[in-house]
Amino acid sequence: MAVFDKKILIFLVVASGVFLSTLDSSMVNIALPSIMAEFQAPLHKTEWVVMAYLLTISSTLLFWGHLSDRLGRSRFYGLGLLLFGLGSAGCAFASSLNMLIGARFFQALGAAMMMANGPAIIRQTFAPEKLGRSMGFIGIPVSLGLMSGPVLGGYLIEFFSWRALFLLSLGASLCVALLSQFIFPPTPARQPAKNRYDWTGSMLWSFLLVTASISLTHAFPGQISPLWGGALICCVIAALLLFIRVESRAEEPVLPLSFLKKRFFTIGFVSALLSFLLLFFVLILIPFYLDLVLRLSASRIGLIMTAIPLAAMVAAPVAGWLSDSLGARILSTLGLAFSTIGLLLLAFLSPETQPVGVAGRLIFLGLGQAIFLSPNSASVLARMGEKNSGTAAALLATARNLGMMLGVALAGLFFSFFFRQITGGVELKEYSTAYAGPFCLALRSSFLLVSVVGLGAVVLSWQRPVFISAKMGSDVDIKE
Repeated sequence: MAVFDKKILIFLVVASGVFLSTLDSSMVNIALPSIMAEFQAPLHKTEWVVMAYLLTISSTLLFWGHLSDRLGRSRFYGLGLLLFGLGSAGCAFASSLNMLIGARFFQALGAAMMMANGPAIIRQTFAPEKLGRSMGFIGIPVSLGLMSGPVLGGYLIEFFSWRALFLLSLGASLCVALLSQFIFPPTPARQPAKNRYDWTGSMLWSFLLVTASISLTHAFPGQISPLWGGALICCVIAALLLFIRVESRAEEPVLPLSFLKKRFFTIGFVSALLSFLLLFFVLILIPFYLDLVLRLSASRIGLIMTAIPLAAMVAAPVAGWLSDSLGARILSTLGLAFSTIGLLLLAFLSPETQPVGVAGRLIFLGLGQAIFLSPNSASVLARMGEKNSGTAAALLATARNLGMMLGVALAGLFFSFFFRQITGGVELKEYSTAYAGPFCLALRSSFLLVSVVGLGAVVLSWQRPVFISAKMGSDVDIKE
């Protein structure tokens, strides 16, 4: 009984970390209008509150996984919780936007430590025959965080301040970090690495992501000089070419390029990236529409934004059940189609649109994400076999983070461009009610443009080979 209780406590600690990181992410998106108003910052700088978090996770996730393999997963999970809490404190007391972005970097380092080690701790704790059930239960704190984040965040912003979001994360994460020291088993002795870690590839990967992100968020004339803009683009191209060269020769590459030679993997990887690009494109812009144009309170904004996770929670179990019989080609393509329909409907928002109408459009996006995700992941992992399943899962997680980053960057890029063009150079931070029409027109142009990406994702997903096999890891293509 004691062993059973210990395992449950370990699971609860891991689940708490998952819940906190998910809760934080879903709360911060709706706080961006308040943050912009307090610091009087343009959109392309404000969005770095989200970008810095996603960029840090994408850059360091594989590194923390490697380091914890050698030095102990339990140790790094507890350290991640502590760092997440300290980063939350820095966010809560930030006196400038730059300080807030810097604190988000430290917060993301902690979140990446938890993401890299949480599933592995569960795998070490539970017997193989109970592993699937245990991993499935991890979806509960994810769903709870996504659903409660917008609502809880909205009320905290309305009655206190956006800083209260981070104070909540601070107290909860420090308590869970302290609890983990008593619950987690002792860290085992250090194990020597079987293969040399790809440090060069890892640093190039981080450099590539940073330069590409800065290029996308500072692409307009006037934000940086043409000379610096050209230098950034050259750095991105050089880093990409050098990264490909290094990875093609590395013994244990950060990004195994051999995987991308498999059509089913490339389609699954790129589809996941594009799916999350569409999602975060909406998650960044819609709170500004609800706040500035519809003039809704923060609590009502949070309630409307829960339409996405609620729809996903309802559709996800059905999609998982149907994927075994229908396969990924139909379901994943259908999911991307739903997301694209949601984008097209959102493109026609106006100052007269009712809040329930916004929520109804967001439901399409939530349904699309839920219908797409499970079949797409299963179609990739089922064909990779046991040997490469861990690496494939990490790469799919990387694709999702890259999609989130691109969604944030392109949302700021497209909307700022159209809004400035329509208003004659006005920044969003200078918004007044007189700009409600131009705002909606810029929003329409942005959503219509990114819907082209959605249509491309639909076409790409339909090109995936049909896979029918009762044996996991087998390689069977049924040609149609």
